[in-house]
Amino acid sequence: MTVPPGDEDQDQEQDQEKEQEQDQDQDQDAMAAEWEAQIDDEGEEGDDQDDLAAEWEAMVGGGDDGMGGDAVSSVSGRETTRVLNQDEIDSLLGFDEEAEDVSDKSGIQAILNSAMVSYERLPMLEVVFDRLVRMMSTSLRNFTSDNVEVSLDNIASLRFGDYLNSIPLPAMLGVFKAEEWDNFGLLTVDSSLIYSTVDVLLGGRRGTAAMRIEGRPYTTIERNLVERMVHVILADLSTAFDPLSPVTFRFERLETNPRFATISRPSNAAIVAKLRIDMEDRGGRLELLIPYATLEPVRELLLQMFMGEKFGRDSIWETHLAEELWKTDVDLTAILDQQTMSLGEVFDLKVGSQLILGATPTSSVNIKCGDIPMFKGDMGRKGDNIAVRISDKMLKKESE
Repeated sequence: MTVPPGDEDQDQEQDQEKEQEQDQDQDQDAMAAEWEAQIDDEGEEGDDQDDLAAEWEAMVGGGDDGMGGDAVSSVSGRETTRVLNQDEIDSLLGFDEEAEDVSDKSGIQAILNSAMVSYERLPMLEVVFDRLVRMMSTSLRNFTSDNVEVSLDNIASLRFGDYLNSIPLPAMLGVFKAEEWDNFGLLTVDSSLIYSTVDVLLGGRRGTAAMRIEGRPYTTIERNLVERMVHVILADLSTAFDPLSPVTFRFERLETNPRFATISRPSNAAIVAKLRIDMEDRGGRLELLIPYATLEPVRELLLQMFMGEKFGRDSIWETHLAEELWKTDVDLTAILDQQTMSLGEVFDLKVGSQLILGATPTSSVNIKCGDIPMFKGDMGRKGDNIAVRISDKMLKKESE
């Protein structure tokens, strides 16, 4: 049987279409298998993420009631990378102020680690610094030939080591010695006051700020000018202490490195007076440090209260003390005779031994108050008691 050519071509086309459909079915099956494998992998990754979230939750330990499973799941559901703020950075580096405050306020560690030291108030020292401020205003005006105003910011107590670490550099540190007290003190001049002083003394115009050149050591001219100013301040400090206790503060040396200005142990306490010196548009700060060991010779004087011109004397207390002294009970001793004996003779005394006195019934009796002879008298009898009649004042004769 003969097949027409048209029919043969049609059969071939049908066979090709069937083959293409079979290939497409195979491709779809392969693609479906790939998708299924990907879904399985994603499922495994999801399980891993769930496991990781569970580990995080276990690490957190459910410590915070407000951050439970919702917080952990929300963290696992989004990116966990974020920028830390300054408080968190300080906490990680150990600069958490709140934690330090809590730890420092408990137990003996608070006493040992306290930066600020609480010591007794010295009322007279405040008076001395007030006098210093008034005298410095006049002296620095004469020294600079300019309008200078000096003010006292505050007086504080702190450890010497903490003060050295808090000095703003660059600065000049003048070491001086209290001659009569045989100890040292420290005078710190900050950079602003140094440049202002140099500018004023070298003819700088008023109304212009002093030029500051950072990053270089101080020149010889600057050091000499500041040293002259330190001499003026120390002379005023000596004068301020004169009404209380005369003392001479002698300049020792000028340093720019705090390590070379160590005049006391780091743990020793010191008084720091912070002064502000203004020269119109210029000026700076001046800090005067005196260790407590330096002030120890005049500590009792510094504890007094200021009572006007009498400078520490309280007339009301003196009057009350004088009145009470007249009511004090004292012991009077009547001595009939005194003998000098050796230690061996004293040990030979026993019950029944007789001591022969070198006194007669008409001998005078010495009356003493403690070791001070007061009166002389005659021994007699009044009623059933032995009595002494005072006949002379021995104290009056000795004073004459």
